[in-house]
Amino acid sequence: MSQTIAPATPASSVPPTPEPDTGTGTGTDLSALARRHGLTVSGARPALPDYVRALWSRRHFIGAFATARLTAQYSQAKLGQIWQIMTPLLNATVYYFIFGVLLNTKHGVPDFIPFLVTGVFIWTFTSNSIMTGTRAISGNLGLVRALHFPRAALPIAFALQQLQQLLFSMGALVVILVCFGQYPAVGWLLALPALLLQSLFNTGVSMAVARLAARTPDISQLMPFLLRTWMYVSGVMWSVDKVTSGDELPHVVTVILQCNPAAVYIDLMRFALIDSYTAGQLPPHVWAVALGWALLAGVGGFLFFWKAEEEYGRG
Repeated sequence: MSQTIAPATPASSVPPTPEPDTGTGTGTDLSALARRHGLTVSGARPALPDYVRALWSRRHFIGAFATARLTAQYSQAKLGQIWQIMTPLLNATVYYFIFGVLLNTKHGVPDFIPFLVTGVFIWTFTSNSIMTGTRAISGNLGLVRALHFPRAALPIAFALQQLQQLLFSMGALVVILVCFGQYPAVGWLLALPALLLQSLFNTGVSMAVARLAARTPDISQLMPFLLRTWMYVSGVMWSVDKVTSGDELPHVVTVILQCNPAAVYIDLMRFALIDSYTAGQLPPHVWAVALGWALLAGVGGFLFFWKAEEEYGRG
């Protein structure tokens, strides 16, 4: 009876037992909570098969986006879509005057005007595909950040736009060929697989530069100088076979010039469309090299772009 009994402590004043801190600062494992409710990381890179399926499911968007860009490209010009033909023709005229007349590169080259115009049209297809690829992501950040879709759809659409523009311009090329005595023949059908391989190559390179330019926008400023240098060594205005036929060049330089992908695709189109080239035998390595470059650039560029899928639009 003499012992003192301490008053009971109200339950409301008992401090709660702290939950274990998982490093998030909230006492809750957020990643486990997200998994429990079926949530995933927004913008995470999907597996390659899932990515390909998602890209295929948006093929209609890719086609419509490319067509819309092609239509709007010269919408502010008075001549409109005529510039799609006039631009490569004007380039060919300038190159003919400088290289064909002043530097006399036409000497010993049969059918030089069809030779030159074909080279300019095919080279323009490659250079424009790569140049627009540098702006595929960096120039469409609003679209990339607002919508969730496979980012590869953008460089593919840009490359498809350039293919559509080339096909639109091929009408002028055919007229020029006919005017200089190059009439349609069965051999012209070889232009179709040549364009298919070149399109695959251009798309792969476009995706590769799209990833590089998304991280380093200055690449789009450097690319015109690289493309101009590449054009001068690709036989657009001069004959690669004529230059490499002698013994003046080292063997390694000859191999590099002959295996240059731009020169290979230009040669395939010239052999398909110009009689004086189809009359000779097409070097056996050309189709093999064209296929190799198409697979290397197409598959390699796609995988290279896919690896950075979750990085586009951030920063």
